Amino acid sequence: MNQFINQKYWPLDKVAQANKTKYANAEPFPFITFPDFFNSEVLEAVVKEFPDLSKSDAISFNNQNEIKFAGKGERTFGNLTKSFMHYLNSEPFLEFIQSITGIEETLLGDPYFVGGGHHEIKRGGLLKVHADFNKHKKTGLDRRVNLLIYLNKEWDEEYGGHFELWDREMKSCAKKILPTFNTLALFSTTDFSYHGHPEPLNCPDHMSRKSLALYYYSNGRPESEINPEIGDHSTIFRSRPGTTDNQNSPSKKKSLSKFRLIAKEVTPPFILKSIKRLKAALK
Repeated sequence: MNQFINQKYWPLDKVAQANKTKYANAEPFPFITFPDFFNSEVLEAVVKEFPDLSKSDAISFNNQNEIKFAGKGERTFGNLTKSFMHYLNSEPFLEFIQSITGIEETLLGDPYFVGGGHHEIKRGGLLKVHADFNKHKKTGLDRRVNLLIYLNKEWDEEYGGHFELWDREMKSCAKKILPTFNTLALFSTTDFSYHGHPEPLNCPDHMSRKSLALYYYSNGRPESEINPEIGDHSTIFRSRPGTTDNQNSPSKKKSLSKFRLIAKEVTPPFILKSIKRLKAALK
């Protein structure tokens, strides 16, 4: 028996086979959600181990694009959480992810939990719509799949915190998922899979939006998942229509690169040398 998975989802290989077409045909990009996917007793214990990241050795983001906290890998995991997260990087679960997503390249977990692990958003926090970084900074592997597990009991619709999936043209939100306890969200990570939690959280002060995040990688990826204009990149934020969302979209990056190239061509060489000397002196 698998202590971590809800018995109604046993065996995992049959669940994957039964849902792979649904996953592949989902809009706006391949994704799927499962309610009550894990053993609820295990997840309740994981919630009890979940630290207040605002008071822990965690990463704090506080800017116009993201107001949230993220753990630094295993250092914020309790004993059961560590065992649970290790299982989600293990052979049986990797085979489930491989099968349901239909990805041909061999998938690998991330034992470093770069960008993953504990995530927490307090009242007023948010994460604007974005596409994720596409390369693992330690291994250089290609990021292919995101898995999110929500840990929020008694979560009312009015609290917000919906996980939003946006179309490639950033014209509309195609899907909203309430981050309720024991909901699993799984989706393919490409240069065009725009998602986020863009509206400020409206939960009571004593509550927060808690989740676990795991990312899966491969050595290489299909060209259809790549935006050739931007190459390797960190998180790319996009603006929603009719908002003042900040963005660092591919088109903006491309325009900025062109501007720098033109400026370099028209600037006299002696000025460029002077700038380089000044930069070196200031280091």
